Amino acid sequence: MMIINKTEDKIWEYKELQKSIHSGTVEYRESKKEYSVSEKSDEEYEIISKKEDKINVKLDVINLSFYYGKNQILKNISVKIYEKKITAVMGPSGCGKTTFLRCFNRMHDLYSDIKYEGEIIIYPDGKNILAEKKNLNLIRRRFGMVFQKPNPFPKSIYENVAYGLRINGIKSKEELDEKVEKALKMAALWEEVKDKLKKNAYELSGGQQQRLCIARAIATEPDVLLLDEPTSALDPVSTAKIEELLVELKKNITIIIVTHNPRQAARISDFTMFMYFGELIEYDRTQKIFVNPSNKLTEKYIVGAFD
Repeated sequence: MMIINKTEDKIWEYKELQKSIHSGTVEYRESKKEYSVSEKSDEEYEIISKKEDKINVKLDVINLSFYYGKNQILKNISVKIYEKKITAVMGPSGCGKTTFLRCFNRMHDLYSDIKYEGEIIIYPDGKNILAEKKNLNLIRRRFGMVFQKPNPFPKSIYENVAYGLRINGIKSKEELDEKVEKALKMAALWEEVKDKLKKNAYELSGGQQQRLCIARAIATEPDVLLLDEPTSALDPVSTAKIEELLVELKKNITIIIVTHNPRQAARISDFTMFMYFGELIEYDRTQKIFVNPSNKLTEKYIVGAFD
């Protein structure tokens, strides 16, 4: 068995991981925050897959294609996103990861000359997100969004978190205080800012600002949290805090995270999508994707042999 320490700069040596491909699985030990690679047979993979079929589906993406003008960016993607799990979307730059993510909250509709094809069904109500033509705000309220770089509002820490709550009609000071504190605690930021809630959010460090943005996103209790490379602009310590936070948050919310870093996908996700030139090349449990991928292109990307 090969042990991989999470706190080290390199989570694994790609050569060692490559030797484990097709013969093992990556298991996360919560207590010690480390990964282990151990052998599993194809039969065991099939048994695990059958068990995971019982997990509730939160989003069902069916034959999704997306166009900017005449340019097709996404090509016939079908995938199920499971409830209260972390799904990572990885792939090289320009492969359509962010475009895919922004289909869920219909952010593309802010621009002209775009077109969706296919369906995105959200459960438990079974509505097709892409069928809504008028009231897109009702859809967007079901999705929290965190971007690549921290983007707090030029307001106090308190007002950053309270902003969405006020828009949703909450006026009671007592209720606002309660929900702001809850969101900051869930974002693992409360202890650091509880005595300076009236200070400008720009006074926080980059990592704190990103956790504030996460608190702002989850304060309105969305169904799904969307994250677009949320740690790419952060230092390793801040990145580790965000990753640990997301693993904790999935107990209450479904998470989809775009990452260009395969190691991050391996560290925190339950399921992983690998995209290339707008196509979904492979989707499976993260354990299987990283040590027994079905597609050679996925294997090349994971081991760092991608041109």
